[in-house]
Amino acid sequence: MDDGFTVCLWFDGQAEEAAEYYTSIFPGSSIGKVGHYTEAGPGEPGSVLAVEFTANGQRFVALNGGPQFTFDEAISLQIFCEDQDEVDRYWETLTDGGEESVCGWLKDRFGLSWQVIPKGLMELVGDPDPEKAARATEAMLGMRKLDLAEIERAHAGVGVA
Repeated sequence: MDDGFTVCLWFDGQAEEAAEYYTSIFPGSSIGKVGHYTEAGPGEPGSVLAVEFTANGQRFVALNGGPQFTFDEAISLQIFCEDQDEVDRYWETLTDGGEESVCGWLKDRFGLSWQVIPKGLMELVGDPDPEKAARATEAMLGMRKLDLAEIERAHAGVGVA
């Protein structure tokens, strides 16, 4: 992991657990090097400092940096899903121990924000027909987990008075 783009995620003693969790969710994921604190500190000598891992093709480092910083919604990871089954699977997995938010956003058990997005959503809410786009957007805004079929119905004006 010495070239390209890597996302560093800051944890308070949960780096190894988080890396194992994220690599268990996404096919083809793997854990790389695990670094440990030495006598130089600042962590307990021998405890995990950082874990390199790849999840869904993206490189990450999980760092046990301490309690000074926590995740918030200013950064989120997006998962673009092929179908509703994939949306449902990621949603259920990532909200287990976490919390649902709105418009396809959630926080996982570590407080990291995710957006679970079905394929085709951006075309519906970005339709050049402003009425169709508005109906699709309004439907999306009323949801927690995104339901593409329901957004498609709203986009088409089905069930709209």
